[in-house]
Amino acid sequence: MVRKARISDVPRIQELINFYASRGLLLQRSLGEIYDNLRDFFLFEEDGLVVGVCALHICWEDLAEIRSLAVAEDVRGKGVGKKLVEACLHEAKELGIAKVFLLTYIPEYFRRFGFEVVEKATLPHKIWRDCLRCVKFPNCDEIAMALELKDGQGDP
Repeated sequence: MVRKARISDVPRIQELINFYASRGLLLQRSLGEIYDNLRDFFLFEEDGLVVGVCALHICWEDLAEIRSLAVAEDVRGKGVGKKLVEACLHEAKELGIAKVFLLTYIPEYFRRFGFEVVEKATLPHKIWRDCLRCVKFPNCDEIAMALELKDGQGDP
């Protein structure tokens, strides 16, 4: 089931994210960063264990980022990531967000949701705050994608 994160989930959120960060696939998150942004996170829980995480981070009045999508290896391919991304998009619509973006190595996965590849330069400078901490900065090899939501309402 998908649910919002709670304080007690923080160590598991970090574990899932940093598993992929250690492989160069996600940006590492400290406990402090996760606590600071805890309200951004959706979790997928199965049999009492958190097996997936994803965050919707508000960047500006009309822009949000989907980030930190991480699913435990033993449940990959079972729709966990799909449900988490859908929860983030649903919340973005409820909040009235006009555009959602993400940075990824797997654009084909996010095309299913309607995301399209965009030039990184088209994204506001405000979003690059996290990039400054990345070991790959300024030579980022992630692909920027964006999805326009119809006035933050209904289907994209």
